[in-house]
Amino acid sequence: MVEIKTPEQIAKMRAAGLVVAEIHRRCAEAAVPGASTKDLDEVAAAVLAERGAKPNFLGYGGFPATICTSVNDVVVHGIPDERTVLKSGDIISIDAGAIVDGWHADAALTVFVGEGHAPELHELSRVTEDSLWAGIAAMRKGNRLVDISKAIEGYIKRQPRPASGTYGIIENYGGHGIGTEMHMDPHVLNYVDRRRGRGPRLIPGLCLAIEPMVSLGTAKTHTLADEWTVKTNDGTWSSHWEHSVALTEEGPLVLTAVDGGRARLAELGVTAAPDPLA
Repeated sequence: MVEIKTPEQIAKMRAAGLVVAEIHRRCAEAAVPGASTKDLDEVAAAVLAERGAKPNFLGYGGFPATICTSVNDVVVHGIPDERTVLKSGDIISIDAGAIVDGWHADAALTVFVGEGHAPELHELSRVTEDSLWAGIAAMRKGNRLVDISKAIEGYIKRQPRPASGTYGIIENYGGHGIGTEMHMDPHVLNYVDRRRGRGPRLIPGLCLAIEPMVSLGTAKTHTLADEWTVKTNDGTWSSHWEHSVALTEEGPLVLTAVDGGRARLAELGVTAAPDPLA
């Protein structure tokens, strides 16, 4: 069942989303050469404590940390630890969530550590983030779920090919419904799978976490023995961007963006819904 939220419930999710945005800001600042991924996890835990929010990753299916920290060829679900020390030239996806009054928010961003990154890595991150916003812009009343997938895939495929030869849109992972739980129906693919049909119609009150994951090579991945860490099969590096988004009568509201998505959506000709907490 797809959970449809009231405006009051969306406001609570917006409160959780702002906590996630603060986690991202603080963790991005802390992602410097010499910091461990465990250090970033402690920063996220401190933000949650300061804001009176709860983590939604810690303990989820046995996950042992507050956030996911995925470095270089790790696509998603990297486990923070003291052994993984960041160095200049790394990229890291920081996937974070928060619960406020029982309502969830979830988002991810790709951070560049130090200096010395190849131009194609910057372009990989840009393409991934921009495809996210293309998907968010397609989250309009009357569209179907597949329109989000089509917008993400179409944007990526229109971009100039990288030096590595291709952008791999990671298979078997994607976005999801979100609300009283972190992962809910419907599953949101980042590409069109005609076997799944067009999916449900998008209506006000629907909340989705949209999250493209793109590599500089393969779309194929494997999971390590820890049963969490997902890596690309060919060792190419990947980028991951995610926002939680609510569809309202007045348009999309990006719950985990500080400005509610107003600036980026305006660039795409879409008006963001008013912020219920403004």
